[in-house]
Amino acid sequence: MQAPRPVDRIEITTLVDNVTDSLSSTPPFVTREWVRLQQKGMKRTAGGSLCCANHGLSLVITVEADGERRSILFDGGPVDYAVERNGPRLGVDFGAIEAMVLSHGHWDHAGGLPKAIEMVRAANGGQPVPLHLHPGMFRERGSRQSDGGVLPMDRVPTPADWAAMGAVPHVSREPAVIAGHVLVSGEIPRVTEYETGLPGQVARDDDAADWQPDEWLVDERFVAVHLRSKGLVVFSACSHCGIVNVLHEARRLMPDIPLLAAMGGFHLSGTNERIIPQTVADLGTFGMRWMFPSHCTGWRALNALERAYGEAVVVPGAVGKTFVLEA
Repeated sequence: MQAPRPVDRIEITTLVDNVTDSLSSTPPFVTREWVRLQQKGMKRTAGGSLCCANHGLSLVITVEADGERRSILFDGGPVDYAVERNGPRLGVDFGAIEAMVLSHGHWDHAGGLPKAIEMVRAANGGQPVPLHLHPGMFRERGSRQSDGGVLPMDRVPTPADWAAMGAVPHVSREPAVIAGHVLVSGEIPRVTEYETGLPGQVARDDDAADWQPDEWLVDERFVAVHLRSKGLVVFSACSHCGIVNVLHEARRLMPDIPLLAAMGGFHLSGTNERIIPQTVADLGTFGMRWMFPSHCTGWRALNALERAYGEAVVVPGAVGKTFVLEA
């Protein structure tokens, strides 16, 4: 596989995340939500001026190379109103978004994409939007309950549904390079013994079928960008396959590029709290300069990471934060 071309600058805007945190201090390369809102025109602090947090993740990733800027949307969060509320307040240039990636088939990453597609097309003159999908994300999923029943999840729209919304579905299991510089991974091999997926998840093909175990989430993929002279920034939206497995695969795909940072949901909350010690220890073996945990990482894992590696390395995400990394 051909590695994506390096970039001189990466700007990441957190469009949707589980938390809002506008007061905690941040390193110089991170801008907090309220500062960003002021930059984009907020004249008075009020509830109506601020972004909303919601259970999910959406990142606007903009790269610059040789004077050219290109943007993609990585996931859309859980619901239309979070995208519609947060995007304009943060000054997101929806017209510049040239492609979208849905990391895996869960509602908290797919639910806001229809609104994002609508807003992109409204800003780009009605042009269709490439949307990168995996063929395994369209079954109905649910979570097995303690009484043996199943709580179903919202389905991910089919490729035909996405096309009707104005997207151009690209359905594949294989790696791809989009926007000239952004790697979309293929399926992520499971190489650790302790990262075992999402315990209790089940799936079925239709309403008449029986629920079957579906803990592995083979449809999950990450994206990555090579920051020139610095290394690889890996974006993993939920890490159901395990953030350590994600980083092993990023290293395998691009063995000559050091790993600089990992950003996104590390999924170390809920039933996966049991693997926090192994995950925290193994993350230290990749030599990363930064970790930017958010979404489903959970406060216990976040605290464990900060205790192990310090606040110079561990910088939590939150709604409206802007991260700028430069070569």
